[in-house]
Amino acid sequence: MKIGVIAPSHVPSNTANSIQVMKVCQALVQLGHTVRLWVPGQTATSWEQLSGYYGVVTPFEISWLPLQPKLKRYDLALSGVNRAAGWQADLVYTWMPQAAVYAQVRGLPVVLEVHDRPTGKLGPWLLQRTVKMRGRKRLAVITRALVRVLEEEFDLPIPPENVVIAPDGVDLERYESLPDAPSARAMIGLPPEQLTAVYTGHLYAGRGVELLLGLAQAFPQVHFLLVGGNPQSVENCRKQAALAELTNLTFTGFVENQRLALYQAAGDILLMPYGRMIAGSSGGNTADICSPMKMFEYMAAGRAILSSDLPVLREVLNDSNAAFCAADELDSWKTGLQALLHDPARRQAIGMQAKMDAQGYSWKSRAEATLANLV
Repeated sequence: MKIGVIAPSHVPSNTANSIQVMKVCQALVQLGHTVRLWVPGQTATSWEQLSGYYGVVTPFEISWLPLQPKLKRYDLALSGVNRAAGWQADLVYTWMPQAAVYAQVRGLPVVLEVHDRPTGKLGPWLLQRTVKMRGRKRLAVITRALVRVLEEEFDLPIPPENVVIAPDGVDLERYESLPDAPSARAMIGLPPEQLTAVYTGHLYAGRGVELLLGLAQAFPQVHFLLVGGNPQSVENCRKQAALAELTNLTFTGFVENQRLALYQAAGDILLMPYGRMIAGSSGGNTADICSPMKMFEYMAAGRAILSSDLPVLREVLNDSNAAFCAADELDSWKTGLQALLHDPARRQAIGMQAKMDAQGYSWKSRAEATLANLV
């Protein structure tokens, strides 16, 4: 099948939505489909550069389309759908409700991924039109919690045959032959024998940065490895650590996705200190509806996960594959971390269970479920 993919994400970019777009496209190709991706931009980037940046190995064609800022990406939606139709795509796959509506007007089957509440003056209306218009369509919604939000907050009942719950995923093959934690630490230049807690991801508001610094102060015997973040965020965190005279923290800044698994493998414990308010790369609060990519990567790494106890995370995590702490409460996190540090058997048990549970969350299986019985 020929699948035209239209995404608002810039490529390359280290935002979660950009990474997710590239992982989805690779999974579609791995299923045997032919994929063309249209994204905003004026300058092409070679596949060789993108491959390492995103950790993708299965090539597909990407086209960059220039935008007029005042048109708020409606020109991307129209141009992308027109190009997909001209390419004789069998299906349009998009994260843009305006593209989904226009594709249906053109008579094309549609997959619309929904990761957040619809925003803007037309967002709710466009999503409603996507659901109500005739034609073959599928809404790939990242959590059951988000489906409930769409139905209750936006009065948008979605027919069961038109929706699939599609949590984010993981490239399982990149986690198959990881070294043990001491060996991984040695490979990235950290003390091999020192107990290490790892956090990977952005340092936006709500990601638990202040809590991580508090833990580093409370547990000087533990090394804390923070992987990711834009340069300004990393610099701000380094200044805070210096003011607190913390010497047991390492900030790496951005690490290419293809190398991320090794850094996660370096941890004895992997940290997910989400707050009750989580800002995404585009702003807003996603604490009640999110499906973090790092959660599935942590699971696949086979290390003990220590996570904020947010209800939406319980759609995937449970007491057998993770340990939980109260969100935003440093004392709860001190207690939770202390318990894992003193119980290596528990760390091993929940890490092994998490790795087993991760097998159901590959990007490829996600793509299969999303397309099932659609075309």
